[in-house]
Amino acid sequence: MKLKSLILGSIAAAGLSTAGFAADLGVLTSLDVCDELGLSGLTISSDTNCLQISGSVSYTYEYGNFNNSGVVAAPVITANFGGVNADGSTSVDAPSFLAGVSNQDWNSKVETLLKFVGTASSDFGPARVVINLRQRDYTRARDGIAAVDGDAHALRAQDAYVQVGDTTILSAGKKGSIFNEGDDEPFNFTGLFISKDADAGVWEGPVRKGGHVIQLESQFGEGIVGKIGLEALDRVDVEAGSLIGVLEYAGEGVTAHVSGSVGGLANGWGSIGDSYAVHAGVTGTFDAFKLRAAGSFGGLNNGGAQYARFFNGLVSGEAKFDMFKVALSAEIAGGNDNVGADVGTDYGFGGSIGATVAEGVEINLGGRYFNDGTAGVADGYQVAAQIVAALTETVKLTGEVGVFGLTPAPAAPAFSSDFYAKAELGWTPGGGFSSSVGATVQQNGAYKVTFKAAKAFQ
Repeated sequence: MKLKSLILGSIAAAGLSTAGFAADLGVLTSLDVCDELGLSGLTISSDTNCLQISGSVSYTYEYGNFNNSGVVAAPVITANFGGVNADGSTSVDAPSFLAGVSNQDWNSKVETLLKFVGTASSDFGPARVVINLRQRDYTRARDGIAAVDGDAHALRAQDAYVQVGDTTILSAGKKGSIFNEGDDEPFNFTGLFISKDADAGVWEGPVRKGGHVIQLESQFGEGIVGKIGLEALDRVDVEAGSLIGVLEYAGEGVTAHVSGSVGGLANGWGSIGDSYAVHAGVTGTFDAFKLRAAGSFGGLNNGGAQYARFFNGLVSGEAKFDMFKVALSAEIAGGNDNVGADVGTDYGFGGSIGATVAEGVEINLGGRYFNDGTAGVADGYQVAAQIVAALTETVKLTGEVGVFGLTPAPAAPAFSSDFYAKAELGWTPGGGFSSSVGATVQQNGAYKVTFKAAKAFQ
């Protein structure tokens, strides 16, 4: 409910009878500026500005014995181009077995977001100021020894920028990137190993993006949008300053984009830290079928005789037949290091079949395989079965069993295969609140219990 309604209702209840009160009521009608601008949600207004307020809090607690890990897949793009997940691989948890001390591990994380958007009319369209405040408290313990994670921080402005325009929008300040890296997630329920390492898609490359930016976006009609911007202007190293351009399309069951970036411009082109990258993707939805293709390539000057270059591609398709759903996916990645040597080519594939066996009950079966392009390194795989059941309108149960493994199995492995089982009970009673409790147990002795709760408002 808008604050305007509360204020007007309170005044009406108080019984306005004098000219003075009537004059006050006339001032309060200026709160209609939010309606004039077409803005809703939790709002506060002055004569010329509408302030929208939104936010969220999420909490996650994990407890168990999961400190160690076993590598299933190590994609070449991570190992050679300084990107993607910090551990450089897809791994399974493994337990600690220390004598005389605690083997218990836990994480406790609270994330807070508070967003303010102030909007007014201008001759060029809506003029906005956006302030997005974020706080992250993250404490973790390994083998009973607690430490504050390095990413924990006090309340800060994650975004703080000004913006003006309607079909053409100019933005400047501290803001996320315009670089589009979507239309690239596989449809099969287990995903793919390279894709998972690249945040569930095709790797965008060594793009230095976001931060302090100057961006211009324009709608050309017929579902076509163009974007151009200078980003990473707050960096003070050899990678400072990126020129980014994006072309997007959405319409008639098709979404597509191509994004390009040239980085290291502020330091002068032709030096260590320079980079370039292109990311493209397209998704088509045709009745019961979905098709997707995505690819990326780029280079990074690490100080060698030439650029280290990479490529990454993915194709995926999904078909629905009455109660069944079938999905197939494949991926590839490779490149050369900064002296021109081939770093190998990885590839993988995966598939799944799902069926709605009863009202609110779905079963998924699937797996994925990873072929490591490095000679002598075992390949990785996962096979899994999943059931998703809506117990009530607000309670959902998800269960999964499966196995991760290496083939051929190493002769004396720290890890060769590991069976697991996990279950999660989710609760969404409404009002923007969600919560879940889940547990995972593994053949190798690792286990983890997870509790989550979150609430958003706008």
